[in-house]
Amino acid sequence: MSRVSIETHDAWVEFPIFDAKTRSLKKAFLGKAGGAIGRNSSDVVVVEALRDINLSLKEGDRVGLVGHNGAGKSTLLRLLSGIYEPSRGSARIRGRVAPVFDLGVGMDPEISGYENIIIRGLFLGQTRKQMMAKIDEIADFTELGEYLSMPLRTYSTGMRVRLAMGVVTSIDPEILLLDEGIGAVDAEFMKKARTRLQSLVARSGILVFASHSNEFLAQLCDTAMWIDHGQIREQGGIEDVVRAYEGPEAGNHVAQVLRDLETEGALGATGEKKLEQKQV
Repeated sequence: MSRVSIETHDAWVEFPIFDAKTRSLKKAFLGKAGGAIGRNSSDVVVVEALRDINLSLKEGDRVGLVGHNGAGKSTLLRLLSGIYEPSRGSARIRGRVAPVFDLGVGMDPEISGYENIIIRGLFLGQTRKQMMAKIDEIADFTELGEYLSMPLRTYSTGMRVRLAMGVVTSIDPEILLLDEGIGAVDAEFMKKARTRLQSLVARSGILVFASHSNEFLAQLCDTAMWIDHGQIREQGGIEDVVRAYEGPEAGNHVAQVLRDLETEGALGATGEKKLEQKQV
């Protein structure tokens, strides 16, 4: 068995609703959000956020999650991270998990950017010594300069994202659970950030990535899973899953992205081979 793996068997995640006075309101709201309403074995009304989840992932797997907001993608990531325990069934995770759900989690607005680099790294399972060794490289990546000595509350949203991205992409996780939360940065920095994310994924044993960007999913993942109302509706190749979820046009776009990536990879390999021949 791989030293890094994810195994779930008929896993459910249910949230009980105890307040009878607001039950009808919660039922209407949560029903639209994607969680089905049911009753558990104690006859308590529950929101069934995830139902019958069966996964078997091993080292080297890169899985993208698609589905509408509230479908259960983030809940699934939290189940795999150990934040939620299954109310039924089982979930067994082998390996060190790096959950990246909210880029701002673990950051303190009252302390400096440099201090937040250390704090955020500790939150992601790194040691203080490890983060001290990476601090200069992270600072260079963020391009925040003297702002790193100032309190985080003085930062714009985009600056906070830069800082968080710098820390997140510096770690070496065995299992990377990524919920895309970027976008408040300029296009040039976004391109730079994606390059670092691709490097991060390459260093990870397993990736589970929830995103609304089909292009980004195609760049980072080799399979996909459609989560719908808390259940796995479809799983397989990214093109096939996106086509089932969004339709032919979206599927064709993913197919083109995959072809472009394959072409770029072939050209890159050819260039490296020519360089080696030239050096010889």
